Amino acid sequence: MASPTRETPSRAPRVKQKRGEGQWALGYREPLNPNERSKKDDNPLNVRARIENIYAHRGFDAIDPGDLRGRFRWFGLYTQRKPGIDGGRTATLEPEELDDSYFMLRVRLDGGILSTDQLTVLGEISQDYARDTADITDRQNIQYHWIQVEDVPAIWEKLEKAGMTTMEACGDSPRVILGSPVAGIAAEEIIDGTPAIDEIKRRYIGDPQYANLPRKFKTAISGQSDVTHEIHDVAFVGVNHPEHGPGFDVWVGGGLSTNPMFGQRLGAWVPRDEVPDVWEGVISVFRDYGYRRLRARARIKFLVKDWGAEKFREVLETQYLKRELIDGPAPEVPAKPIDHVGVHPQVDGRFYVGAAPIAGRVSGAKLVAVAKAAERAGSNRVRLTPQQKLVVLDVPRAELATLRDELSELGLETNPSPWRRGIMACTGLEFCKLAIVETKARALDLVTDLEQSLADIQAEIDTPVTVHLNGCPNSCARIQTADIGLKGQIVTDAEGNQVEGFQVHLGGGLGLDTGFGRKLRGHKVTSAELTGYVERIVRAYVAGREPGERFAPWAARAEESVLQ
Repeated sequence: MASPTRETPSRAPRVKQKRGEGQWALGYREPLNPNERSKKDDNPLNVRARIENIYAHRGFDAIDPGDLRGRFRWFGLYTQRKPGIDGGRTATLEPEELDDSYFMLRVRLDGGILSTDQLTVLGEISQDYARDTADITDRQNIQYHWIQVEDVPAIWEKLEKAGMTTMEACGDSPRVILGSPVAGIAAEEIIDGTPAIDEIKRRYIGDPQYANLPRKFKTAISGQSDVTHEIHDVAFVGVNHPEHGPGFDVWVGGGLSTNPMFGQRLGAWVPRDEVPDVWEGVISVFRDYGYRRLRARARIKFLVKDWGAEKFREVLETQYLKRELIDGPAPEVPAKPIDHVGVHPQVDGRFYVGAAPIAGRVSGAKLVAVAKAAERAGSNRVRLTPQQKLVVLDVPRAELATLRDELSELGLETNPSPWRRGIMACTGLEFCKLAIVETKARALDLVTDLEQSLADIQAEIDTPVTVHLNGCPNSCARIQTADIGLKGQIVTDAEGNQVEGFQVHLGGGLGLDTGFGRKLRGHKVTSAELTGYVERIVRAYVAGREPGERFAPWAARAEESVLQ
């Protein structure tokens, strides 16, 4: 008799376990990539002692690779690009092949705040140690090049004696805090954010508890909408609460690079004296819940996207602040972008004067000269802006004409053309190891060309058309939120040659025009074609716009054939 057939028991389907994201709060403390391992092995802030006691004496060749390409960043130091390496080789070479033995050094200037004495010190350091280089960045920093490690301790001594620092100017840390360049003096300001900036810096910058974040952490605090708050990790924007008065609206989760996202409002109103506590809560959420497995997903914007603003606020309130925040209104959107260029009245009867270098490129000699000119005009306060511009505060009416003439002689125009006013550029191929194309020199050429070729319609452009050039996809120059954003890449010209060029983004913006620029299908321009392309687009805009129409809404509705 045949034995009965035995049925094989069915197996339950295997549930694929979701891979951990390296979040500390969920128990993932073991480093999941080399960057996290490096930070766990040695707190990056400890590298200062090695720079002062070892590397400054033994020179570049003595620097440990983990310090050189990692921990040095916590003190504003990156190796700059070795000269002579074209952009087409950027992605094919190892880091040590791109490294020069000189450094870029970033000085953090929270709020862009400077006295004329400090500005003089910055200029003198440039002349003495940086071959007279100096750039105003779109994060209100000053950036040097050609720095030797042997000189870094002396530079720190001069900076710190004048009340400045490079600490946490770079790295996976709380970077420089953007603030309104005209805080405390502008009639349009709802509340002065400077005391909150100062208190955050005093309490938390350099604290090891916040020196090992998943990635960089960018902050903006202003009593008006002049610090690109929509694209920051955390931002506090001035707003009037109907019951509680002036305070700040809280935004989290903004950022650009290759995955751009706008920040989200938490719907919370915060009084000025509580801003530092809320800031600490937000950065602590990021530290503990931020994704540490993949560097490409380690910014806070990815956490906010996954959680949503409601959950983020709930975790912030229940786990960190231990209290509920007050609900509040959204800030008003300004009628046009605020860049502080030109002459403007202060609330005290004096004036501030905003001047435009081309794409932030200045020099040590020029910084010293600006300080002297400001002092001759009766001012001892200067500010840097998030648009790579410079502002002199507290100028008496009688000194305005003289100061403007002196700034103009330095190439710092206070009534600039729309192109000089609206241009921005990152460091580019000249010094940056990530860059693919040249940007600073190209920006200068572009402005010079457009001032001539578009002189006939310049008076018709009442709002500057912003043109931002970036040397790689990382968007340090904010290409996605420019009227004309240009992302550097290698392109093929008409003869089939691989040359420097740009992918075009059109109609991006913040404020009234908040949105990311429109990318045209497969449309790229070579660097040589750039002036002609921008001229053609601007003429099409002037000819085709409706009365009062800004560039961004025009670009959004224009036919693609017009934008090619």
